[in-house]
Formats: sequence, structure tokens, C-alpha cells
Amino acid sequence: MIDPYDSYKVYNALRLHFTSDSYDALKYNFKTNITPSAFFKRKDKYFFAKIAKNYDKDMIQYYVSNFIQDITYVGEMVNEDGERNFKRFKKVHESLTKVFQDDINKLSDQVEMFDDLIISKDGQHPLIIQLWMQEEITLETVVILDSYLGFMDRESKKISDTIIWPDIKRKIEKYRPFVNFDVDKFKNILLKRFTNA
Repeated sequence: MIDPYDSYKVYNALRLHFTSDSYDALKYNFKTNITPSAFFKRKDKYFFAKIAKNYDKDMIQYYVSNFIQDITYVGEMVNEDGERNFKRFKKVHESLTKVFQDDINKLSDQVEMFDDLIISKDGQHPLIIQLWMQEEITLETVVILDSYLGFMDRESKKISDTIIWPDIKRKIEKYRPFVNFDVDKFKNILLKRFTNA
């Protein structure tokens, strides 16, 4: 079983991963410069112990499921919302093919040309980002499409929003390593609906 300090180390690495541009939790194998003494001084040790106990094998996913919902304080993860975020995360990942297929169908109803989804027009967020923000499609679908097409970097230069966009871009890029999918299979799903993708 994972101990509370290990839970804290994973939390700290993932918090840095999702909130900074330079740190990559996977690249650095979840190592940060925290110390046991810093952990034992914390008043919120109980939360780390609870997550370690309840989500032993799924601890990384539990933290990730909350970080992608912009919950960065551990105390706000140990409640019904934190549990709901985790259940939603698991449900999406367990049926990722169907989720992606459903999202692609929704997207194909929005536009005729695929490029209209991923291009920034007049300095605005691409339509695909707007649809995700309106909860019409999942973050996972955006991550998968960007991993194929690299539209985030390309369109970033055209987007005039300097307040929300950097956080959106970082979240999508930082979440990518946690979304596992069969590249060829998902590409075929996309090309069945969008021959012009």
C-alpha cells in the first residue's frame, strides 16, 4: 500500500506538471525537490493519507482527474466532486473509442470541412476548443486530435486571447501523456467521418 508521503510526492509532481510549462512529471519520474520534513509540517497530511488508502492503484489517475478539472488543492479533491471527477475520468477512459466516435459524429454535424474545426478565425479560439469549453465534446477528443494534427501550436500564434488561452493550451498538452489510445484505430474513426481531415 502507498503511504501518505508517497501520495504527497505524486500530488506535488502532478501539480507542478499541470501548472508549470517546464516540469514534466513523467520525464522526471514524479521526482521533485520536496522533503519528508516539509510533508510532516503540513496540516493537510490527512488528505494525502486518505487518497493513498482509497485509491492505492489508481492514485495517479485520481489526481489527474482532478487537475484537469482545475482543482489544484488536495483538500478540494477529497470530497464528492473529487470522486465524481475520478468516476467520469474512468468512464471516459474505459470507453474511449466510443466517446471519441460520438464526439467525431457531433463535430461532423458542426462543419463540412474538418479544418473549420481547428483553425483560429479572427483571433478567436478554434471551434473545437469552443465546443469543448461548452462541454459538447470531451477534453480527451481534443487531446487525441491535437496529437495527430498539432493544431494547438500552429493556431496559438493567431489567437489574440492572452489570458485564458495559455492555460487551455497547457492543460491539453500536459494531459496528452495520460490519454492512451490506438493511433491507427482512432485515425480511421476520424477519416470515416472526415475524408478531408
